[in-house]
Amino acid sequence: MRRSLSLRVLLAAILAAAGPGLSTEASNPALLKLLKVLKDRGTLSAQEYEELVAAAQNEGASATPAPAVAATPGAGTIASKGEAKAESRGEAKAASPGAKSPETASVPSSPAKTGSGSDKPTEKPKASKWYDQLNLRGYTQFRYHSILDREGAELNVPNDRSVAENNTFFIRRGRIILSGDVSEHLGLYVQPDLNASPGSGDFSVQLRDLYGDVYLDKAKEYRVRLGQSKVPFGWSNMQSSGNRAPLERTDAINSAAEGERDLGAFFYWAPDEIRKRYADLIKLGLKGSGDYGVVGFGAYSGQGLNRLDLNDTPHAIAKLSYPFQLASGQFFEAGIHAYSGRFVTGTQAITEGGRTFTPSTRAGGITDERVGIAAVWYPQPFGIEAEWNVGRGPELSSDRRSITADTLHGGYIQFAYRDQNKLGNWFPFARWQYYSGGRKFAVNAPDSNVNELDFGIEWSPWNPVEFTIQFTHTFERTNTRTAPYADTTSADRISLQAQINY
Repeated sequence: MRRSLSLRVLLAAILAAAGPGLSTEASNPALLKLLKVLKDRGTLSAQEYEELVAAAQNEGASATPAPAVAATPGAGTIASKGEAKAESRGEAKAASPGAKSPETASVPSSPAKTGSGSDKPTEKPKASKWYDQLNLRGYTQFRYHSILDREGAELNVPNDRSVAENNTFFIRRGRIILSGDVSEHLGLYVQPDLNASPGSGDFSVQLRDLYGDVYLDKAKEYRVRLGQSKVPFGWSNMQSSGNRAPLERTDAINSAAEGERDLGAFFYWAPDEIRKRYADLIKLGLKGSGDYGVVGFGAYSGQGLNRLDLNDTPHAIAKLSYPFQLASGQFFEAGIHAYSGRFVTGTQAITEGGRTFTPSTRAGGITDERVGIAAVWYPQPFGIEAEWNVGRGPELSSDRRSITADTLHGGYIQFAYRDQNKLGNWFPFARWQYYSGGRKFAVNAPDSNVNELDFGIEWSPWNPVEFTIQFTHTFERTNTRTAPYADTTSADRISLQAQINY
């Protein structure tokens, strides 16, 4: 009995040293060869050799079953190797009283072990971190401009710094966007511009967006946006510059919020179905403006992008818009938006007629209010886009002595066609814009008159790459950069842009 026990101990040691895979194979050639070598060297007697071979066969036949595998619908539990061999030999599997079924026996009472046979407990899946939910994307716009001819004052386009008398190549935007829902009730959006300008013409990294969306319900139909984000006024102001066909927004709408953004808090609501529709208008290549809710309202500084509030009086704003889908599949969107507040305009000395003076302005700011409408017939394949707004805002008086509230109005209409063929996506467009009113974001808020025509075509041979060529004829445009704020007339310019999306 002792000899049989010692042989089993020796066999167990051999099996452990040989590896876990050998203990489940009764006739493993490597094990039998090892026993024979020990016999030939005299380590084992012939009797011991025979007993170890017999013991090895018994150990293999009674090997512990492999853990049971969960059965798929319509399939039985997969048997262990030992069970499969026993069944192939016709051996009955006796069940002792109280014995566990293979499924039950396979569940360890101690910490689970890894599939490799390691004694180390299986590591629990790590809880995802909030930053695991973020994604990174962006786009870059590389441009070339040439002013072909003009009359009058030097051409100044406030919302397109790349247009200048002696400028050619230019990186207009270098955007990197970090965004995602970091929890069930919070979404994060961060967007810097790597080639922005503080206004002097120099370049710097500039914060464009930094806000959190606080979701008030699990469906995310109700949300509050806190931080620096787009002011929900106008349809084209909401549309991403990476999605728009014309190179820049129109003065008539953009003059309400140059840079499109400000610090504030906005409430947005849209049913889940409409939120998906807003997303589809972009995914389908129809150049939608994005999801800013069916209803939106809130308060914001009113002084503009990356600027401090100067009068302790926030602007109030509200909007209502809805993207309809007709029975034919055609999308149509209509909206109305309005804001009211007081704007503090910067002033500086003006030299005119040999005299130097600084315009007076009202402490605490000047009335700044507008109401606008928008209508968009999405390009399927023909499209029409139109906006118009009216209101009152800061404007330099005709005698240059004071800045007061005066009327303003303007808008645009754009025609477009969308074509997809084997050469890529084509988007030809034509746009007319008009504006008459003060430019509140310029020093001294000079009166600005804009009357222009744009003709262009955007071509995207592949999704990550877009090319645009645009010709612009300026009937009239006021140079609002420097006094005496004269007009440029009969100006022509051509612009080329390559955009890469990543």
